[in-house]
Amino acid sequence: MGNVRLLLIEDETQTAKAVVEWLESEGLSVSWALDGAQGLQRLRSDKFDVVVVDWMVPQLSGLDVLKILRSEGNKTPVLLLTARDSLEDRVQGLDEGADDYLVKPFALAELAARLRALIRRGSHSGGSPKIWKIDDLEVSEFTQTVRKDEAVIDLTVKEFEILALLLRNANRIVSRETLAREVWNGMRRATPLDNVIDVHIANLRRKLRDDQRLIRTVRGVGFILRSVQP
Repeated sequence: MGNVRLLLIEDETQTAKAVVEWLESEGLSVSWALDGAQGLQRLRSDKFDVVVVDWMVPQLSGLDVLKILRSEGNKTPVLLLTARDSLEDRVQGLDEGADDYLVKPFALAELAARLRALIRRGSHSGGSPKIWKIDDLEVSEFTQTVRKDEAVIDLTVKEFEILALLLRNANRIVSRETLAREVWNGMRRATPLDNVIDVHIANLRRKLRDDQRLIRTVRGVGFILRSVQP
């Protein structure tokens, strides 16, 4: 992970020092901010390859920092650290644009592995953006806009990523393992993540007014997106 610049936003000094020491031993260049306001200022004035932010930092919470970043169009990968482990908290953090989610206490080796996955994903995200058209749906990868019957559909970050993945693999089954790897950056697929996937698929169908004709469930395997028009 050489030449990678990381910003850590963490107010627990002991945790922050341990993370900084470990990640620097992995070859990262690590900057540390003690609160959300300071972290946001650093992100606006400098460029980082990845951000690790604690949900409960003072001034601005990690979630507030994440919301502001995404509203400003900053797509730097963000890993959210938190002691909050309910399904609702996971969904909220991911919906607001977090790329990964790690619950405290955590192993430093797992944090490093998650960051390597985020960095690899960022380095492979090049290429020309696409516009997909299927039935009455039009999706722009560049502007991340979705239109159905000319009406704009407002999707969360994760909902858009799921839809884009299904469109890239139209007429092919996308397994739950693939969704976990590509949308949630390799998070271990356990029951809580399966629940998160189901919540996002259900919300996506509802917003697209799709009664499981366009996005179909392949029971026990995953999902497939297929035109409903003959």
